[in-house]
Amino acid sequence: MESLKVLGQLDGSTTLSALYTVPAATQATVSSIVICNRTSVTRNFRVSVAVAGAADDVKQYLYYGVVLTKNSTYTATLGITLGATDVVRVYADANSSLSFSLFGVEVS
Repeated sequence: MESLKVLGQLDGSTTLSALYTVPAATQATVSSIVICNRTSVTRNFRVSVAVAGAADDVKQYLYYGVVLTKNSTYTATLGITLGATDVVRVYADANSSLSFSLFGVEVS
């Protein structure tokens, strides 16, 4: 069964945090990620994908230290596929400054 949905939403923090974990017995395709800078200053963000929830490793990063100017939004069309228990993680360089939204489809 396919389910188009918002896979995850998170108010970013200075701790690398799980935005979305693929449920057991499920696969997912991430269509896009949208990151919104809600502040009046420039911010930086990171996005990584951990296969099977592996510990953080430099090889997992899709984006690292990307600059997002004040009051702006970054949108990326991805089309990446994820297996059960894979984790999309995000990081913001300041607490309560960036909103992360992940969109896609789950197949179970």
